[in-house]
Amino acid sequence: MLKTALFPNKTRNWWQSLPLSFLLCVVFILPATAQERERLLRTLTVTGRGIENVPTTLSQVSLGVEVQGKTPQEVQKEAARRSSSVVDLLKNRNVYKLQTTGVTLNPIYSYTNNVQKITGYTASNTVSFRVKTDETGNLLDESVKAGATQINGISFVASEDAIASAQKIALKKATQDAQDQAKAVLSSLGLEQKDIVNISINGATPAPQPIVYRTEGLKANMADASTAIVPGEQEVQASVMLQITY
Repeated sequence: MLKTALFPNKTRNWWQSLPLSFLLCVVFILPATAQERERLLRTLTVTGRGIENVPTTLSQVSLGVEVQGKTPQEVQKEAARRSSSVVDLLKNRNVYKLQTTGVTLNPIYSYTNNVQKITGYTASNTVSFRVKTDETGNLLDESVKAGATQINGISFVASEDAIASAQKIALKKATQDAQDQAKAVLSSLGLEQKDIVNISINGATPAPQPIVYRTEGLKANMADASTAIVPGEQEVQASVMLQITY
């Protein structure tokens, strides 16, 4: 009896000694049926793209003040004075999202006989803001008069409400584009679309339209007329991926 208890009959099937709970678990992880495997294999993946253009009404502007001098205290003080004058002007014009984007102070070097020597310092303060596009030209000219020496760049953007509306339209176009692609492929193969089993949205993002200006050109034109600013359109792109069974 002892021998039998310690060494059970080897001819007995191994699975007969397993508990019932384990056998039930095995049942639940059995491979998918043939129909399910076929459904997973017969899947078409398409990616649709949609583009919507919206008129721009705002200008994103970056401008600054740069000053050079003999001592760091001198240039920093003068840069701060001019920057304050420019910022006061911008606040009075009720620009949007006004913020300081950079403050720098660097030495200026000269080289004589391979010897490096500090000959002065340069300080710069930069700010960015948004303003209505039809007010941008006059404001740039006034900023130069107030002390700005750098127009780093301008990009045209649409309002947040206009972008949100354009995003929805771009997504609809992207979805329709994906469906049209699927119909074209399946019909050419004599197949019929069944179910959409997965949808992936890659988003709808706006792309600003940049332009660059030289400060020298602004100064030269100030006496004649306001700087001309001509807005364009902002492009909003969307991408949608569909997985479709057939």
